[in-house]
Amino acid sequence: MFRRGTASLLPHRRLFSTSDVPTAAAADEPFAAAWRRIAPNVDLPKTPLAFRSSTTSAASKLTINFTSRYSSHFANKQADMVVAPGVTGQIGILPGHVASISELKPGLLSIHEDDQVMKYFISSGFAIVHSDSVVEVLAVEAVTVEQIDPASVQKGLAEFTQKLSTASKDAEKAEAQIALDVLTSLDSCLV
Repeated sequence: MFRRGTASLLPHRRLFSTSDVPTAAAADEPFAAAWRRIAPNVDLPKTPLAFRSSTTSAASKLTINFTSRYSSHFANKQADMVVAPGVTGQIGILPGHVASISELKPGLLSIHEDDQVMKYFISSGFAIVHSDSVVEVLAVEAVTVEQIDPASVQKGLAEFTQKLSTASKDAEKAEAQIALDVLTSLDSCLV
């Protein structure tokens, strides 16, 4: 009511005013009815559904940009889902996902498109999800799972397990532990 009274007094409109938004969407009708019963003299508040555009709909596919330090694996690729190894756990990204930035740890990045699954091992990086279903995966290093030699991974695991157990300095222990973490992630990608 206050807005209506002051609108005639002010010669200009506020840039970010909600007065142009419809008061209630069809899905808000039960809320609006309950509001009118409880507070008939107070204007109906704007609910989140009132701010959504009726033409806005979630994308049916993700658009993925995947780059590493030395190459761009693909740009503007359409996919159904991305599963990335986040530092807090696996991150599943579908169309319409909330915008976010996630740090990635060594592990398997899988990109699902129809009935195909492309698998990459990434050493670390970031996944940036935009609100328009665009996903950017920025990896320090990335290789397809097919390029990984299982025998080399097993050899590396044995070598760095030995180095960790015989290391005397903290720097040597840290180096061996990091190598073991990456090789363990590589090994789990091969299973």
